[in-house]
Amino acid sequence: METAALHGVPRSFDRAGLDRPAAEAAPGLLGALLVREADTTRILARVVEVEAYDEDDPASHSASGRSSRNASMFAAAGTAYVYRSYGLHWCLNVSIGPPGTGAAVLFRAAVPVVGEPSIRARRPRVQRAPALLRGPGCLTAGLDIDGPRHDGLDLLARDGHLLLQADGWRPAAGAVRVGPRVGVTRAAERPWRWYLADEPAVSQYRRSPRLPLPQPDS
Repeated sequence: METAALHGVPRSFDRAGLDRPAAEAAPGLLGALLVREADTTRILARVVEVEAYDEDDPASHSASGRSSRNASMFAAAGTAYVYRSYGLHWCLNVSIGPPGTGAAVLFRAAVPVVGEPSIRARRPRVQRAPALLRGPGCLTAGLDIDGPRHDGLDLLARDGHLLLQADGWRPAAGAVRVGPRVGVTRAAERPWRWYLADEPAVSQYRRSPRLPLPQPDS
């Protein structure tokens, strides 16, 4: 598959592509590479699903302003924002927009490109490759990412053990789909999730069980 192969020499992602509103920056991250240097092993994974959040969004951590927990959302574009979800797993985001803007894009799913054996070693119960990095908690587990080590890092630095890069590959025209975000309880119908069509690593959409079912038009 095209998503599971390198298409050029990886280079730092263009910061200008992130210095814009979250809903504009998010689809441009599809096809980007997450590069992780861990235990002397280099891992590359291609991003296939993302969600956008900003400070005018009731589902966003930044909706109530800056705090010690969400400070990285307000940092310069390209900063890693890593938080613990429900006390269970870590979620990796990249901050969007100029400093002081509380916006970020969540990496929901990726496809291994280089270093799949290292990912499998961290996800030993997973048999099928598409499920290795499917879902934000599985992605951080497979790439060995957590808040204490990675929150606040510049993902666009020239070197480092967690980077956001690009190899020139872009989704074909018509290959990008958009829909509501997974499991949110506020602004649940906002179409701020982007993903690659027909990509088995993409999450299955699940509406939050805490939301009432939509009522049919009378």
